[in-house]
Amino acid sequence: MTANSPILSFASTDLILEIPTTVENQLHLHSQSFANSTSYQAYLNELCLGAVLPWLQEDFTPQAKVWPHAAALSSFWELVNGTAITVDATRFILVPSENIDSSELRVPQEWVDLPSWAGDYYLAVQVEPDEGYVRVWGYCTHVQLKTKGNYYPGDRTYVIDENQIITDISVLSVAREFCADEVTRMTTVELPTLPQAQAENLITRLGKPEIITPRLAVPFPLWGGLIAHGGWRQRLYEQRLGLPEQHSVMQWLQSGVTQIAAAMGWEKLNLQLSAAGARSIEERQPGVSLSHQLAIAGQSYELLITPQGEPNTTHWRFELRNATMGAAIPGGFKLRLLTEDLQPFPNNEDIATTAVEQLYIEVALEAGEGIVWEVEPLPDNYDREILKF
Repeated sequence: MTANSPILSFASTDLILEIPTTVENQLHLHSQSFANSTSYQAYLNELCLGAVLPWLQEDFTPQAKVWPHAAALSSFWELVNGTAITVDATRFILVPSENIDSSELRVPQEWVDLPSWAGDYYLAVQVEPDEGYVRVWGYCTHVQLKTKGNYYPGDRTYVIDENQIITDISVLSVAREFCADEVTRMTTVELPTLPQAQAENLITRLGKPEIITPRLAVPFPLWGGLIAHGGWRQRLYEQRLGLPEQHSVMQWLQSGVTQIAAAMGWEKLNLQLSAAGARSIEERQPGVSLSHQLAIAGQSYELLITPQGEPNTTHWRFELRNATMGAAIPGGFKLRLLTEDLQPFPNNEDIATTAVEQLYIEVALEAGEGIVWEVEPLPDNYDREILKF
């Protein structure tokens, strides 16, 4: 085991993992990142993740990582209990609880019925904050949850009894190695995308922190349709914390990117653009762009957003290029822009039919309009976001 997450002992077939002191020491820094009603839920999830992730990295693959990315965790934990970790192409869902009763595993519906959230394996984790350890006491697959578990509409959870899941954690690595063709995940039904006006109304309504459990305040198709959209989930989280607009491109260009945007990978670039026919340094015009580094299939790329023309322009250039000097974008890549509610519009896509130097889209946007960007193949750690102009 790693020094960060040693096994303290085995109790029966359970896996006992120490909570690293580094995780405990960092928790006070995050206390302001949640509404009061959800801070303890986030606390348990962070302790759970801090103990279990190093074990997965040690016993399965060093590339095991949080899904979609670490900067998004706060927006998940504010709304739903649980954390997703990807191990190669497999997704684990950690379901922490302080309950010492291991007679059943309760999984929030979001982790089961949202296609983009569903996992392959669900790990039952008892967290002991005062004792400094977690106990991984069982696991089941998505198929088992759906076929052998019971759905409880009162708290919107799938519940599966202990005798229907595997309580010997050592079986998990064996199953992944020797039962690679096992069907772990059932097909789930996509929820329709909400109209933007409806999403805005839901964010305003559920963004009030006095609503303790927003996930139970509206029918699941509405709730699921809202939070399955990464940009809307993030906005709901920010609304519940009373934060000002965090994704205004104009503000980023004028004042620098916000802390939240920087954590998501954005940075402001100050460039010197050569004026046509410039003969001296005085004729060079300063330019500003926003940059987002992307990793796709082991290669580094850069997404740039640059205003076009006058300072108060409504025209913007979105450009994708290889981060390696002189390297191309392979054929088959796509750069796409969508409205906030994921609708296409004329000339919203650029496709590389062969290897090209860059992909770009130029678009005119009204003040306050939102845009969602997409790249195919999907970048690592991709989570939909809404950029406001």
